[in-house]
Amino acid sequence: MTVMETRTAPAEGHYTISEVATATGLTAHTLRWYERIGLMPHIDRSHTGQRRYRDRDLRWLTFLGKLRTTGMPVADMVRYAEWVRAGDHTFAERQELLEQTRQDVRARIAELQDTLAVLDHKIGSYVVARNEAAVSADVAAGPRAT
Repeated sequence: MTVMETRTAPAEGHYTISEVATATGLTAHTLRWYERIGLMPHIDRSHTGQRRYRDRDLRWLTFLGKLRTTGMPVADMVRYAEWVRAGDHTFAERQELLEQTRQDVRARIAELQDTLAVLDHKIGSYVVARNEAAVSADVAAGPRAT
């Protein structure tokens, strides 16, 4: 279970950096770095200065994780975040960046599929070779006494 599933907080929860680190798998250091470089600039603070993440921040971090999985460079992620903060008039730029990323992901999937086919072929050749070697060994051993 994640922090979001186990909390009995109000509809818009408040999470500490350690709770968010546990929920996302990111380190506290990474979360602070994301804030410093502009990926998470809107993190609320408690009266003592402790970071207080909200559900929307967790959703944003989930999206950032997906962007990282695509291989998108952090600089592009920061640019995307800046466009989001700039408002609706940046929809075209955001869409273009995501479409380019989608093309990159599709190309990477195709490359991985080709690589998988090569591996499958090679594995298949070893299966055949081992089976042939086993048959040869049985023939060389001669008939078995029963």
